Amino acid sequence: MNTRNVGLRTFSLRRRVTLMVILVVGVALLAMAFAVQTAFQLQSARELDRKVEAKLAQLDRVVKVRILHPTDFSAKYSSNGVTVVVRRPDRKLFNYNGEVDSIAELGGRVQLEKPVGFGYSVILLTDSPEPAQNRLRNVLLLVGLGTLGLTVIVLVVSIRLALRPLEVMAGLSRSIALGDRGRRLAPIRTNTELGRTAVAFDQMLDALEGAEAHARASEQQTRRFVADAAHELRTPLAGVQAAAETLVRLGPGAQQDDVERMQVMMVREARRATRLVEDLLALAQIDAGLELRFEAVHLLGLVESEVERLSLLAPSLDVEVSGDDPVVAGDPLRLGQVVGNLLDNARRHASAEGVVHVRVTRYPQHVELVVLDNGPGVPAAERERIFSRLVRLDTARTTGKAGAGLGLSIAKGIARAHGGDLACVEPPAGHRGAAFRLVLPVTTAQDLPTAPIPAVTP
Repeated sequence: MNTRNVGLRTFSLRRRVTLMVILVVGVALLAMAFAVQTAFQLQSARELDRKVEAKLAQLDRVVKVRILHPTDFSAKYSSNGVTVVVRRPDRKLFNYNGEVDSIAELGGRVQLEKPVGFGYSVILLTDSPEPAQNRLRNVLLLVGLGTLGLTVIVLVVSIRLALRPLEVMAGLSRSIALGDRGRRLAPIRTNTELGRTAVAFDQMLDALEGAEAHARASEQQTRRFVADAAHELRTPLAGVQAAAETLVRLGPGAQQDDVERMQVMMVREARRATRLVEDLLALAQIDAGLELRFEAVHLLGLVESEVERLSLLAPSLDVEVSGDDPVVAGDPLRLGQVVGNLLDNARRHASAEGVVHVRVTRYPQHVELVVLDNGPGVPAAERERIFSRLVRLDTARTTGKAGAGLGLSIAKGIARAHGGDLACVEPPAGHRGAAFRLVLPVTTAQDLPTAPIPAVTP
């Protein structure tokens, strides 16, 4: 068996998931911090613009005359983050604390300067938003780092719990490898990813155990078949050996009747061994796939030919043939072997009167051949087992006319190779013997192939 490796990458799933989640959370936190800071800046800018506009409207209403006290004026109208600085005609600057040397030392941001008459002008300063933005950035950094750390702790615990089913599967695999074959995952829920994986895992184990059990059963069956075949073959060989040793022991002065009796025994046992070897060879060919030469076969004529052959072996046997004469596609030699096996089986098990009925019936989709004998019949529980190799019923063993138990198995294999089947069925009402039914597909002559076709192994 050729093994193909998938080459599965086995990085730590826990580590991979943790790193991926940390990366996603980190990117999300950075994006959130950037969005918050940008929104804060935009909101601060709009707020300052509104304050400046409100302060200008206020100054437009109150500045009507010369500003006599700049310091008092600045103190009165500086509020809400907006500082009013008065510039006198002599270019000196005053805020609510008094005279200042320059705008720069106030540290604010100049929004605008507006003349108010008589050489005076007012300068509106706003507080710089950078300190507030820096504080916000520091808060976001601390909160982000804390959130990321908490996320890592929660991830380590939650991923360990989430991956526990995989650890259970790995543990079960190890226990099965050590010999505990009966355990299964048996998931409670099968509609989840892990549930479907567990079901597939259990199905794989069932399939492997089934294949292993089938292989063991097949091996045991093969060993039993070989042992039974050797046992069956040993009987005629022992007969040949005993007859040969008796002839040697009798010597040249033996009576002619004894010599002829030993010679007949040797021929009979040799034929029996030959028949058994031929049957074993036929079974091997069926297992390997028969090569059949299909042609048009008149089934009723084939049956009559086999009945004529049977009449030479058993002149006292009464065989009645009736029914249609359909044409089927098949190998005439192999189909004759099937019919011959069925007739031989009926001959061996027929009663003293020896009556066998053969009926051929044509149906629209198949042809049916039924062989009935008036023997002891086959119990319903044994009707499938009799097609197993080297299987004979107790009644067959006690009659003294039993074969090796291969004929029906060969016949069934040939029938399946033709696309049909052979079965032991319930006999008709009022009939106490055995009934065998051969079913073959109907094929017209123009559908027949011109070359041999390897048959499917039954």
